[in-house]
Amino acid sequence: MDIGVFLPNGRNGYMISKASKQFDPSFEQNLEIVHKLDRYNMEFGLSMVKFRGFGGETGYWDAALESFTLTAALAAASKNVKLFASSAILSLPPAVVARMAATIDNVAPGRIGVNIVTGWQPAEYTQQDLWPGDAYFGYRYDYASEYCTILHELWETGVSDFKGDHFTMEDCRMRPIPRNKIEIVAAGQSARGMQFAAEHADYSFTFCTGVNTPTAFSGTNAKLAEATQASGRDVGSYVLVMIIAEETDALAQAKWQKYSDAVDTQALSWMAEQSGRDKDASETSSAKRINLPVGAVNQNTGTLVGSYASVAKMLDEMAAVPGTKGILLSFDDYDTGLDIFGEKIQPLMRCRQTKLETV
Repeated sequence: MDIGVFLPNGRNGYMISKASKQFDPSFEQNLEIVHKLDRYNMEFGLSMVKFRGFGGETGYWDAALESFTLTAALAAASKNVKLFASSAILSLPPAVVARMAATIDNVAPGRIGVNIVTGWQPAEYTQQDLWPGDAYFGYRYDYASEYCTILHELWETGVSDFKGDHFTMEDCRMRPIPRNKIEIVAAGQSARGMQFAAEHADYSFTFCTGVNTPTAFSGTNAKLAEATQASGRDVGSYVLVMIIAEETDALAQAKWQKYSDAVDTQALSWMAEQSGRDKDASETSSAKRINLPVGAVNQNTGTLVGSYASVAKMLDEMAAVPGTKGILLSFDDYDTGLDIFGEKIQPLMRCRQTKLETV
């Protein structure tokens, strides 16, 4: 099973709390994290894309590093780790993304993937005159399907003549084609989002909502499996979860409570207003899940809170859920969290023993 890290390329990482460390992202910080991924034999890192933050007292995500630029720099400065760059598909034409990814594959052969982001926060795009209107919520996965079809055509043949409802290619050329497969990951949680992932992606991000509920996503994995049966493709689940670990369960719980008590309510209000623009969103959609009350402080990516042994046990339970191919970790504190995971938690995980024994 793969282990990756959600890189903190937005202000304050993934914790919307006045009690967590406040920081603006930097290349130096992300490079140090990528070097640690290599050191601890972890498989991948992923940087998000965000053009506008949530504001509030913490200025959450108000500062963010652009994903492809950052990924290219990190890829050139690392050795083994795979890096996923995020494409906000309303902002970048597919032929441009195809060429950027192929270029990074030339820099770091076999170590680049693309995260397809359809977009849920209209303000990111209205500020650039890129938002097609709220009707886009209803056809965004059709748009993304055409987008990915063009990516695959250019990566595989160097030519696309695709004609669709949203894109028209006229003998579009791209050379050199990548020497390695460029994998795609997507994050749709609705039935239509899973269908898209099953048809076009290699991995689908799954939210493990709740606190210390390590197998709560099993139903989502089962629905993804149904979608892949229909598509006939092998698409596994990458599960998102935040780690808050201390020497004891009590210390970790106290830290989680501290963060929750100091949640930035102004930033959450912005997130709720923006995600609520999709009036037809299903109850399983990402827009609905990030606002669930229990874990809104970290956007309900799911949270494992406990001692090192407790967290390792819960991660093993997650790995054992059918359909799980990997876990994408975030941390309340990136300065210490990755070292704690690599030195104190990962060695206790049964699902990582084979990996650690072969390096």
